[in-house]
Amino acid sequence: MSTATLPPPGAFSMPEPDPEAELYRYAARCGRIPSVDTAAAHLGLPADTVHAAAARLVELHLLRTEADGGLVPREPSAAAELVVTPLERAMYERREMADRLRERIDGITRAPAGVTGHAGALDRLEGIAEIRGLVKLAAEVCRDELVVLHPGEAADDLVDELLDACYSVLGDGVGVRVVCPHRSRAGYAERARLTQLAGRGARIRTLSRVPQAAVVFDRSLAVTVDVDDLSARRVRDQGMVRFLLGLFDQLWDGATPFAAEDQGYSGEIAHDLQQAVARLMAQGLTDEVVARRLGMSVRTCRRHIAAMLQNLDAVSRFQAGVQAASRFTLA
Repeated sequence: MSTATLPPPGAFSMPEPDPEAELYRYAARCGRIPSVDTAAAHLGLPADTVHAAAARLVELHLLRTEADGGLVPREPSAAAELVVTPLERAMYERREMADRLRERIDGITRAPAGVTGHAGALDRLEGIAEIRGLVKLAAEVCRDELVVLHPGEAADDLVDELLDACYSVLGDGVGVRVVCPHRSRAGYAERARLTQLAGRGARIRTLSRVPQAAVVFDRSLAVTVDVDDLSARRVRDQGMVRFLLGLFDQLWDGATPFAAEDQGYSGEIAHDLQQAVARLMAQGLTDEVVARRLGMSVRTCRRHIAAMLQNLDAVSRFQAGVQAASRFTLA
């Protein structure tokens, strides 16, 4: 036979032994391993290799340890059940948790099946944590459109804290529109916040007065917030949601677009504020009430009143109200 046809050296070399398989077969043959060192000597393997293999087999439940240190083999099917069952249980618990979360989200975004009228369509929530949690969860499942009414309140920081989770949708392809009061243009912190939101893609407009904090998610769920008593209403009735959207669109159409380069009150905004002040003054309201309605300090409100008196060349609030009635539409 020609040497050219001989297989290359090492072609028939035996595969490297698997210490774990070797040790398990040895345990199955013997029925028990009294000493790992003895097993290593019988198998012709280094003692440290066999010790590592024994530890791995115990971890896989293929060997169990007896009180005297001896090792006894288990049936492969029993070992597999011991290893796999906790993993399957954990997977089941995760699936169950996912199902519960899905049901919770469905409960927020859709009215219960088969329910007619208003049952379950308006829920009350109380406390910062509960309101913020609802807003956060609703924002996480919002996919198309988010509209926000952000009022001018004495507790601006609190309103921001409750509504902050809404803006997590920015950058995810969700259209975001925000209506807030003119006064947000004047304060440094409020202006910086609006500029940041606009930079992230929010469309923002301002009005002389925003009536209440509210958010509408995907035209299907609304949340209205009462800052005074730290409560909120979750609205799932579609008629009420459409009403709130109609109100928002009306306010949006009459509001002034916000641009980061705008500085303070422009002529149009100052005129709008004077109209609002005149409208409230014509109702006989005090400076304090006018300030609260417009979401500004009494001192700032009085500056606007003084400017209006000067512009109208009036010497008293009464005279200013009469002149404003003839110049502005106060309906």
